[in-house]
Amino acid sequence: MPKELDLIILTADIQGQDGDLKAGDVGTVVHLHPGGEALVVEFTTLHGDTVAVATLLPSQVRLVTDEDIIHARKLAAVV
Repeated sequence: MPKELDLIILTADIQGQDGDLKAGDVGTVVHLHPGGEALVVEFTTLHGDTVAVATLLPSQVRLVTDEDIIHARKLAAVV
Protein backbone atom coordinates (compact mmCIF):
# COMPACT_ATOMS: atom_id res chain seq x y z
CA MET A 1 0.00 0.00 0.00
CA PRO A 2 1.37 3.43 -0.90
CA LYS A 3 2.21 5.96 1.80
CA GLU A 4 1.92 9.74 1.67
CA LEU A 5 4.55 11.29 -0.64
CA ASP A 6 5.17 7.98 -2.46
CA LEU A 7 5.35 8.13 -6.24
CA ILE A 8 2.75 6.00 -7.98
CA ILE A 9 1.99 5.02 -11.56
CA LEU A 10 -1.54 4.88 -12.94
CA THR A 11 -2.51 1.43 -14.19
CA ALA A 12 -5.59 2.61 -16.13
CA ASP A 13 -6.76 5.71 -17.99
CA ILE A 14 -8.83 8.09 -15.84
CA GLN A 15 -11.25 10.68 -17.17
CA GLY A 16 -11.83 13.54 -14.79
CA GLN A 17 -12.86 17.10 -14.26
CA ASP A 18 -9.22 18.26 -14.35
CA GLY A 19 -8.51 16.45 -17.62
CA ASP A 20 -7.70 12.97 -18.76
CA LEU A 21 -4.92 11.01 -17.12
CA LYS A 22 -3.31 8.10 -18.93
CA ALA A 23 -2.05 4.75 -17.73
CA GLY A 24 1.64 5.25 -17.01
CA ASP A 25 1.28 8.82 -15.69
CA VAL A 26 3.28 9.36 -12.50
CA GLY A 27 1.81 11.12 -9.48
CA THR A 28 2.51 11.78 -5.81
CA VAL A 29 0.28 10.49 -3.02
CA VAL A 30 -0.84 13.52 -1.00
CA HIS A 31 -3.45 11.87 1.24
CA LEU A 32 -4.58 8.41 2.31
CA HIS A 33 -8.19 7.81 3.27
CA PRO A 34 -8.76 5.85 6.49
CA GLY A 35 -8.32 2.12 6.07
CA GLY A 36 -6.56 2.55 2.74
CA GLU A 37 -9.87 2.58 0.85
CA ALA A 38 -8.70 5.38 -1.45
CA LEU A 39 -5.80 7.74 -2.00
CA VAL A 40 -5.52 11.29 -3.26
CA VAL A 41 -2.83 11.74 -5.89
CA GLU A 42 -1.41 14.95 -7.37
CA PHE A 43 -0.21 14.88 -10.97
CA THR A 44 2.15 17.63 -12.14
CA THR A 45 4.05 18.74 -15.21
CA LEU A 46 7.81 18.23 -15.15
CA HIS A 47 8.07 21.90 -14.09
CA GLY A 48 5.92 21.21 -11.03
CA ASP A 49 2.63 22.79 -12.14
CA THR A 50 -0.36 20.82 -10.89
CA VAL A 51 -2.35 19.20 -13.70
CA ALA A 52 -4.85 17.18 -11.67
CA VAL A 53 -5.64 15.98 -8.19
CA ALA A 54 -7.54 12.70 -8.24
CA THR A 55 -9.03 10.38 -5.64
CA LEU A 56 -8.16 6.87 -6.75
CA LEU A 57 -8.65 3.30 -5.65
CA PRO A 58 -5.54 1.29 -4.74
CA SER A 59 -6.34 -1.00 -7.71
CA GLN A 60 -5.85 1.94 -10.11
CA VAL A 61 -2.22 2.54 -9.16
CA ARG A 62 1.03 0.78 -8.45
CA LEU A 63 4.16 1.88 -6.66
CA VAL A 64 7.19 3.04 -8.65
CA THR A 65 9.95 0.41 -8.78
CA ASP A 66 13.68 0.51 -9.53
CA GLU A 67 12.89 -0.86 -13.00
CA ASP A 68 10.64 2.06 -14.05
CA ILE A 69 11.67 4.96 -16.26
CA ILE A 70 9.79 8.26 -16.59
CA HIS A 71 8.39 9.01 -20.04
CA ALA A 72 6.99 12.43 -20.96
CA ARG A 73 3.88 13.17 -23.00
CA LYS A 74 2.27 16.46 -24.01
CA LEU A 75 -1.03 17.37 -22.40
CA ALA A 76 -4.05 17.75 -24.61
CA ALA A 77 -4.88 21.39 -25.33
CA VAL A 78 -7.50 22.85 -23.02
CA VAL A 79 -10.36 24.44 -24.97
